[in-house]
Amino acid sequence: MVYVRLNSAWTDGDGVNHAAGDTVDVDAATLAELQASGVVTEVPKSGGGDTTDWVGPTSTKP
Repeated sequence: MVYVRLNSAWTDGDGVNHAAGDTVDVDAATLAELQASGVVTEVPKSGGGDTTDWVGPTSTKP
């Protein structure tokens, strides 16, 4: 399981609604589905350039 921050509202498989900005615990398959649908994405680093700061499974940010 991994914690991810949602970019948009999402209803999980149990019917629980989660708002954009919420942090949720999901499995790898659900993470892939959320990425594919744009519910979670990479966040650009605040220095510009082509690098990104992923808020997801390997992130140290809350």
